[in-house]
Amino acid sequence: MPKITFLPHPELCPQGSTVDAEEGESILEVALRNDIDIDHACEMSCACSTCHCVVREGFDSLTPSDEQEDDMLDKAWGVEPQSRLSCQARVNKTDLVVEVPRYTLNHAKE
Repeated sequence: MPKITFLPHPELCPQGSTVDAEEGESILEVALRNDIDIDHACEMSCACSTCHCVVREGFDSLTPSDEQEDDMLDKAWGVEPQSRLSCQARVNKTDLVVEVPRYTLNHAKE
């Protein structure tokens, strides 16, 4: 069973967290199931960039992003070469290390 290590984030998981994931789950689904409340304004439909994350380890194991995801990533704050939308990046057999950026373009949180 693959594991995802979420690096420390001051609001979402101050101590960081390593959790179990199921193959085929998105990074966002794993995070939410483990009480790591990553913003996701479009409800996982790949229509915003609020769930942007940076995959620090295991990036190459993910299926490539598609054009729609790339277009949304162009709008994200702090994009890096290993950036993905956590709602689109699906886990496989490889462990991941994920960083959730401190800021998103979601200015109005409910």
